[in-house]
Amino acid sequence: MKFDASQHRCTIVIDSNLPAGLAINAASVISISFGRTVENLVGPDMQSVDSVNYPGVIYSPLPVLLASGEYLHTLQNAAQQDAEIYAMPFSALAQSCRSYEEYGERIATVTSPHIELVAIGLIGPRKKITKLTGNLALYK
Repeated sequence: MKFDASQHRCTIVIDSNLPAGLAINAASVISISFGRTVENLVGPDMQSVDSVNYPGVIYSPLPVLLASGEYLHTLQNAAQQDAEIYAMPFSALAQSCRSYEEYGERIATVTSPHIELVAIGLIGPRKKITKLTGNLALYK
């Protein structure tokens, strides 16, 4: 996907029952994955007047919202049915593993409906993302 800040919206939705430390972890992992997989999401580095480099940041706001775990699956299903919406689901399974190898081994043994989501990142057309997330509370 190629991100266009004038047309797209980007958000992360966290399970409202997730403890703060795990919520921060989920948002961080989704953010890193977005930056790696979504073209044009992160801008170029900037320099201060005294030539200190400041790495590029996201081109648009990235609200972190709250929803029930059940609604996270609703969001994932909506994204799977709409080619214009890019989803980055993050599971409790991923958070429980001590290595990437363990994660790969464990996730390969379950079907998606049985994977508990703790967060999901969404990128897509502004109107579509707003329709799906516009009534959700901001994480505070």
